[in-house]
Amino acid sequence: MSDTSIPVLTAGGAKSSAHSAEMGAALAAQAIKPHLIHEAVLDEMARRRAGTHSTKTRSEVRGGGAKPWRQKGTGRARQGSTRSPQWAGGGIVFGPTPRSYGGKVNRKIRTQAFLSALKAHIERGTIAVIADSIWDEPSTKAAVDFLAKSPKSLTATPTLVVLDDLASAEAKSFRNIAGVYVLHAAELQTVDVVAAGSLLVQQSAWDRLSQRGSARTEAQEVTA
Repeated sequence: MSDTSIPVLTAGGAKSSAHSAEMGAALAAQAIKPHLIHEAVLDEMARRRAGTHSTKTRSEVRGGGAKPWRQKGTGRARQGSTRSPQWAGGGIVFGPTPRSYGGKVNRKIRTQAFLSALKAHIERGTIAVIADSIWDEPSTKAAVDFLAKSPKSLTATPTLVVLDDLASAEAKSFRNIAGVYVLHAAELQTVDVVAAGSLLVQQSAWDRLSQRGSARTEAQEVTA
């Protein structure tokens, strides 16, 4: 893509003709790699699983210390404890225990996947940058008007608004609108970028996100 700029929206939602946001060097050079996006998204979704499920083995279940009946002469099968797995209330064999579901995706792949997801939005025209401070006071009506007057390509839902301050007037204005989600820039991941139909990124946040991976050399890139 020859045009390496991203539209900047004014306080009214219209595209500014005087300003545009530039891509970082790494983002501008990044090719869209669906296989890396897929790998990163699967890992991020897996890591979001709580993994707090827990069962007890026979050594962890309380009770069952005494042999339920004598070894011989009863006609019943020998039993050593009422906490063996075959007993009701007994331990669980190979049951789930707390764990992390995340795999191993190295930093370079995560970076390329994130930049690829951003680049896809840029090529589709579904991303724009907004000023650090649009409104002095929270106003859902102003936010609705802002979205209504924004370019048509930015109407794809869900709309993700990425901000640096979730207590700002902008965050409080956008968060009450159906189909619009507000996320702190530090929490933005590839899966969030992929799931969004359109992206609105605060200028200060964009300056950091677009520079991600800029120091990477050609030798460090993962081959397609």
